[in-house]
Amino acid sequence: MFRSRSWFGGGWGRPKNPHSIEHLKYLYNVLSRNHTVSEHNRGLLVETLRSIAEILIWGDQNDSSVFDFFLEKNMLSFFLRIMRQRSGGSNFVCVQLLQTLNILFENIRNETSLYYLLSNNHVNSIIVHKFDFSDEEVMAYYISFLKTLSLKLNAHTIHFFYNEHTNDFPLYTEAIKFFNHPESMVRIAVRTLTLNVYKVEDSSMLTFIRDRTAAPYFSNIVWFIGKHVQELDNCVRNDADHQSQNRLADLVAEHLDHLHYLNDILLLNITDLNQVLADHLLNKLLIPLYIYSLTSLRHHGTPENLAKVLNHNLGLGETPPSTFAGTTTLLETNSGKVSCIVAFFLLSQVFLIISYQPVVRTLAWIILKTDKRTYQEGIDKLLENYENYKKAIDEGNTNSQIEIASNASSAGSKENLVEEEQKNITDEEKEKLATTPIETNVTDKPFLEIVYNALDCTDNDYAVLFALCLLYAIANNKGVTSDLLELVLRPKKVLISKRCTSSPSQTAKDIKYSYNTYLVEKLLHIVVLACQPSCRIRLVTLELALKLIIQLVMCDGKNVMNEAHKVSLEAARSQSTALLRNFYKSEEIFLDMFEHEYCDMSKGPLNVEWLCMDSAILLPPTGTPMTGIDFIKRLPCGEVERARRAIRVFFLVRDTVLTLNGEMETDLPLTNPQSCVQIDTALDLNNSDLIACTVVGKDGQKIRRFLVIDIMQLILVEPDPKKLGWGVAKLVGFLQDIEVTGDKDDSRCLHITIYRPLSNSSANRVPLLSAKFVFDDNIRCMAAKQRLTKGRIKARQKKMQHIARLLDIPGQTGPPSPAYVGAGHHQCRGSGSRLLFHAGRLPGFVTRRDNGPGIAHRADDTIRPRSPSRHTGAIKKDEKTKKEAQSRSREPSANRNRSREGSPRMPRPRSEEIPLELIKKSRNAEVEVASKITIVSRPQTPKTEGGDVASSTLSSLQTHSSEETSFIAQNDAARTSTSSSSKNKGFIETI
Repeated sequence: MFRSRSWFGGGWGRPKNPHSIEHLKYLYNVLSRNHTVSEHNRGLLVETLRSIAEILIWGDQNDSSVFDFFLEKNMLSFFLRIMRQRSGGSNFVCVQLLQTLNILFENIRNETSLYYLLSNNHVNSIIVHKFDFSDEEVMAYYISFLKTLSLKLNAHTIHFFYNEHTNDFPLYTEAIKFFNHPESMVRIAVRTLTLNVYKVEDSSMLTFIRDRTAAPYFSNIVWFIGKHVQELDNCVRNDADHQSQNRLADLVAEHLDHLHYLNDILLLNITDLNQVLADHLLNKLLIPLYIYSLTSLRHHGTPENLAKVLNHNLGLGETPPSTFAGTTTLLETNSGKVSCIVAFFLLSQVFLIISYQPVVRTLAWIILKTDKRTYQEGIDKLLENYENYKKAIDEGNTNSQIEIASNASSAGSKENLVEEEQKNITDEEKEKLATTPIETNVTDKPFLEIVYNALDCTDNDYAVLFALCLLYAIANNKGVTSDLLELVLRPKKVLISKRCTSSPSQTAKDIKYSYNTYLVEKLLHIVVLACQPSCRIRLVTLELALKLIIQLVMCDGKNVMNEAHKVSLEAARSQSTALLRNFYKSEEIFLDMFEHEYCDMSKGPLNVEWLCMDSAILLPPTGTPMTGIDFIKRLPCGEVERARRAIRVFFLVRDTVLTLNGEMETDLPLTNPQSCVQIDTALDLNNSDLIACTVVGKDGQKIRRFLVIDIMQLILVEPDPKKLGWGVAKLVGFLQDIEVTGDKDDSRCLHITIYRPLSNSSANRVPLLSAKFVFDDNIRCMAAKQRLTKGRIKARQKKMQHIARLLDIPGQTGPPSPAYVGAGHHQCRGSGSRLLFHAGRLPGFVTRRDNGPGIAHRADDTIRPRSPSRHTGAIKKDEKTKKEAQSRSREPSANRNRSREGSPRMPRPRSEEIPLELIKKSRNAEVEVASKITIVSRPQTPKTEGGDVASSTLSSLQTHSSEETSFIAQNDAARTSTSSSSKNKGFIETI
């Protein structure tokens, strides 16, 4: 009735202290009485094993007698006896046993205790035990146990696992059997274990690995990577609609894991292992599968054939054009190759991750230097020629050192020979000698020709991006030597001796720079195309092309670009400026976008390694944001994104031009942080306009402050107790980032929201302050609102004028502010409520009302035909109107700028002035043209200098009617042919 429910049966004879040697003795007795695992005692055994691990960990740190008893009774033999049983519930106990061992080895810190556990070879017997790996828990705990053991390996413990006499290493040999396990956790554990084994400096163990396991293990790894790559290629070719992005991302991540694992092995610099691994990589994977898959572009490198080849798998031989019929059979037979797009992508990852010189140098030589004859003779001949090249380079370096050592004795004769050879050579010929004609011999280099042909972006930049990634990866790989990169991916500097004119007996060294003009021309062509309005080049492609241009033409901090290329780049800069000038708008969203894109691009340059980790670029370029692809990696969608793209193109090209010219950026960002007031800054407020207010936060806390409005900032200050007339800034915000609304219930209150400025760390506009400002009376409240509203308008106009100067907009002093239109409303509209970029919708001119309600004026004579009498009358009225306007213009400005009540009135912007020619003189004239009302459009960026802006704008609008907003669209020829007496009723134009 009162029987205990614990596994130890009531605790009779059980010590009270669980952390003691007495408790371990008690657990030993429990194991001794339960040799056989059954359904009835498996729970007891599991609890016993868990408790044993807990006591051993305690004894490792507190009482060494615990391990003495554990070894004396050989308790590990009980573990083996339990594992070897096949009775019911054995898997359940095995899971706990493996977990116990894992916890035990992971937490033991005393080396003596560790040696005790590893003695008697019981651990190796547990490793080679045939567990039921179909059970996921058994598999997980087993591989975790092996990984934990590998972390304990060193020069001493390695002898407990590797038996030199029997030439057996079960910890390693059993683990590598799971290197291609379906579970990623198991694969990662195996990689970690093998790296831990390779790090142990034991020559006999490494010899065993090289002779017994290296070749089959590395061969299997290479084979499985190849199968994995072909699966990735199939996913790319069958997912043109972006429906399998998750699967593609997993495949790319797995390939990256493979490359990082191989690179970690190579970086250990174990010569014997590296030779075996490099041989398998080059001969069985990288050259036959990666590099030779590029050959599909060589025979069909023209723009019309390029698109057909992008997603097809082709063999190595010549493929007749008739095979490009788009048949399913061709797509299904891959001939052991992958598509050229995937090959570019994979090779880029190889050069970005692997830096082991014998591997990457071989690959770079094959891509950049292999000639057509060697390519046709096969891989073996390819590697043989590379070995000959490497020997020649090494011998050349050795000879150069010998020549430097003996330079003192032979320098004079050599200089004389150089002088004699160059005595009759012109400067132009010297330039030719210093420059290798890349464009003339590129056809003899098949793989380099493939890369150059892929840079053709006539249709799109699908292959261009991957070719640029490959070139960038090769140029920035530390393992690729300079002798391969010079004149291909790096400029070359040549010293040419010439005789001095002042003293013929002396010679001077003239430095000649040369670079790959053929490649630079192709890159400049990409840049120029990217600056066109309707191009299909993504931003990431443009940025990568510009990065390569800088690397190709910068040498010793100098720009060695020739004049023709400088002109091309300058033309691209002008085109990018003109492209952005088309999007220059009076809408507030343009300024916000301009600053947002600049802050976003200031976070840092493009990281090509991260770019090649993104599987989304493997799919064809798309223009919809619904795929989740980053904006710079896809085509723009809609007018807003096209404006964003134009802004980024402008920034990228501008930054490149400044870098090549050695100039510093002085015009960006639009706001200079050094000229802004900072928090806790003491300010001299004498003779300043201060408005006292009480700031009420959302929590109800009230703070007394003084409101100061600067040119660009709103400042809340409190009086400085140390200086009379001075104040300390407690909150600072930009006027362009504020929103002001009145309070319907209290005329003394304003609701003000100040947003944080855009920064490099965050692109989200979070409020810096959102509170209610209570002023002393409604007059001060109205004054504060007026100053804030005007300050916001002027601040934004000032920045728009700054942008206008950057874009070389002639005569532009700033866009018309939308706030003038709504000056009578006590609310500042946010940018979110505006319609974006309606090129055909322009605000209309407002006509003056004389006697009656409504806004009306006559229709233009060029748009609607009139009778001769009416036409003559209109001319007379126009002349009379001009005379009245001239007399009105001579009146004092003070009389015109005040209403009849004498209150001040905001001056009307030039864009909203009334066209003097359209002012009506009588009610009859208004009634006469009531059926022909027209609202004339207003230009968005009117000039403020010049007195006849309104009349010139109106005359241009009179000749071109707005067909987009017309209910009845008629051409001018049809209108002029109509009789003068006919009337076009219902002709209405709206905004």
